[in-house]
Amino acid sequence: MKKLVLIFILVASSSAWAQGDINAGKLKAVTCVACHGSDGNAIIAQYPKLAGQHADYIVKQLADYKLALTTEGTQGRNNAIMAGMVAGLSATDMADLGAYFSSLPISPNTTPENVLAIAEPLYRFGDPERGIAACISCHGPRGNGTSLAGFPKISGQNAEYTALQLQGFRARSRHNDLNRMMQSVAVKLTDNEITALSAYVGGLH
Repeated sequence: MKKLVLIFILVASSSAWAQGDINAGKLKAVTCVACHGSDGNAIIAQYPKLAGQHADYIVKQLADYKLALTTEGTQGRNNAIMAGMVAGLSATDMADLGAYFSSLPISPNTTPENVLAIAEPLYRFGDPERGIAACISCHGPRGNGTSLAGFPKISGQNAEYTALQLQGFRARSRHNDLNRMMQSVAVKLTDNEITALSAYVGGLH
């Protein structure tokens, strides 16, 4: 029953985001190029690729960055760089940016063979003995996530960025995940597992 309520909340919240304008978003994305690339595919590995990401997820993250500004970091998502970028954004701006970046194709990535032994079992089955849920249950077999449920696309993502987010969830310095789902998983992962999973999911397709 709790799971059904959770799904309903996720669907309701995601449908609240306004539909953005791709062309307007393209114009507004000029300031995003330095970190996220001219085509939404960040070349610098510590920054995320936004190309192909679910529009609703992008909008939520932008809103969470702005929420952190108004709550002194107690809510939302803290990031010094993004705080300055979102300060002047309206809800319409966020929707337009989400629509634009989601319309772009993400650049391909590969999974190194040396991470399969550690990462694949965790991704597909989790680790019941340690209470680690399978990544596939939220992000899907191909890492595409679910827009309606608010789960992001992680396939093709820069491994270094993914690792930084898992480390942030583990340290609870990033805490904008619903019901602390990511925190509860990441806190049980070792450094080697985070490195392996981050490289593994980038090549899912």
